[in-house]
Amino acid sequence: MEIKQVSKFHSQQRHRKWDCLGFGLCAADYLCIVPHYPRLDEKIDAVEFSQQGGGPVATAMATLGRLGAKPAFLGKVGGDLAGQFIQQELEKDGVDTSLLIVAPTAYSAQAFLWIDRATGKRTCVLSNNQIPEVKPEEINPEWISQTGFLHIDGRDEEAALFAARTAKEKGVPVVMDVGSVRRRMEEFFPVVDYFVCSQSFVQQFLSNCSPEKAVATIKARGPKVAIITLGEQGSIAFDGKNIYLEPAFKVKVVDTTGAGDVYHGAFIYGLLQEWPLPLVLCFANAVAALKCTALGGRKGIPTLTKAVDFLQQSRQNMDEQFRQLLQAVVTREERQ
Repeated sequence: MEIKQVSKFHSQQRHRKWDCLGFGLCAADYLCIVPHYPRLDEKIDAVEFSQQGGGPVATAMATLGRLGAKPAFLGKVGGDLAGQFIQQELEKDGVDTSLLIVAPTAYSAQAFLWIDRATGKRTCVLSNNQIPEVKPEEINPEWISQTGFLHIDGRDEEAALFAARTAKEKGVPVVMDVGSVRRRMEEFFPVVDYFVCSQSFVQQFLSNCSPEKAVATIKARGPKVAIITLGEQGSIAFDGKNIYLEPAFKVKVVDTTGAGDVYHGAFIYGLLQEWPLPLVLCFANAVAALKCTALGGRKGIPTLTKAVDFLQQSRQNMDEQFRQLLQAVVTREERQ
């Protein structure tokens, strides 16, 4: 495979406003590391506290921004302090928030998370019932024409389906983050190109099913590529010809909050570079692992240089061509 400093896709991207447009939930996250998970009616002191921006697609866009891409976010916040904070957090990571919709009298989505210090596992309670849904008529189809990829999470289903169908008509690839089964799940399969789901989704949707069988079953429903994130086991993908299983990276886990969201952002970054699918999976695993070394979904997101350094140091047996592809993109970003 010839290694190109600037791909055809990147050449086309110069004529587009954004590398990726994300549409989905955005929230303010309130995170506490606790010495142990509290029992009912027990009071304990937090070991550490942090307030950060959250939401699956919003965090994926923050990841793209941190890595040096040009993302934009479309979603809805309230006219409260939490809404202002959500917007500021996105802009801090280079995300275009010009499409953010403000509902002046509504309360923004907020998530409250408790993280077990020993394992880094977390419990999340989301308050999301006081922010109105985004309606299809609030999405301008021309926005989708101006992006290289569309990333959705399936929330606000009518609008998400409208956005995905519009992207399909305009030839814009759609990436979907699926953490749990959506009510109109079957309608999403044919309009999604990269279907990235969690183990919990597989357990809900396909019951007792191996990862290899699950990616094949999902692929048969319509997506171009099916991907399952496997937590500590890495991730697996099927493109219709080959199944790729990429192991996870070992790090000292502080908090797993947002690991999947960061994975999706890094996955899209790899697609933007037109890397081979195994390298896209490997890179996404690495970026998600680095995120887990810090509290919250955003704090641990690495820069591109840090991610590539970590990947190269951690995978000594990496294919030389992969190594060259990684170095080529770092060199290009430095020149820009």
